[in-house]
Amino acid sequence: MSVYPAPAKLNLMLRVTGRRADGYHLLQTVFRFIDYGDTLRFAVREDGVITRANDVAGVPETEDLTLRAARLLQRAGTTRLGADIALEKRLPLGGGLGGGSSDAATTLIALNRLWGLDLPRSRLQQLAQELGADVPVFVFGESALGEGLGEKLTPLALLPAWYLVLIPAVSVATARVFQDSDLIRDSNPIKIPPFSVALAQNDLEPVVCRHYPEVAGHLAWLRQFGHASMTGSGACVFAEFSTEVAARAVLRQLPATMRGVIARGLDRHPLWPLCT
Repeated sequence: MSVYPAPAKLNLMLRVTGRRADGYHLLQTVFRFIDYGDTLRFAVREDGVITRANDVAGVPETEDLTLRAARLLQRAGTTRLGADIALEKRLPLGGGLGGGSSDAATTLIALNRLWGLDLPRSRLQQLAQELGADVPVFVFGESALGEGLGEKLTPLALLPAWYLVLIPAVSVATARVFQDSDLIRDSNPIKIPPFSVALAQNDLEPVVCRHYPEVAGHLAWLRQFGHASMTGSGACVFAEFSTEVAARAVLRQLPATMRGVIARGLDRHPLWPLCT
């Protein structure tokens, strides 16, 4: 089977700037990939069948975005080929790291290559929008400013950085957060670039911390060492460091009741070269 990475993303900043008549929220966010994520394996089939080759805890086949992405691409590319898809899950469900979205994007990129479809990146991004708000940025493949529903993407240059990401043992329900009456929905957009940690803010954080005290506890611990923020709609929180040594020095102090990982910030998705 051919092996492909599905990296996590961090929302270095997330502001809710409005709400459309259909209920969808307008956002301004900064996306960055990190070198920590899931792994997918693909075996091309000649019979057109698309299957999941392994069970994934917490993800029934009917809700598996990799299968939906593969079938969407199969229809768009009018191919008779299929695939067996194996997913090694490291990214937590409901963690705000974009795991399911990243898996779907990697599926689009990988099968576009393995099936010989050669659809351009712009077409894959169109397909990605049908799968979820965060899927397009993983196909876009660069650090980006996201606006609108998160699908309006502009490349963004970011300084090299390392991140300590804490993973609370809870799964945040995104819909519950966006439906909360206390959610800030009128933040003013800020001028980017440039972007710095001083601009980091996540409007979803107060609501998540109220509903999920585990997230609030992890943030409080991490803020002993400087600025820390929540990514996406949570539950994961992170702090930025200029060096790996500095990040690991804090990780060594992590209580045994908490889980954390060190990751390097990426300027581009590792599968960037596979799209044109």
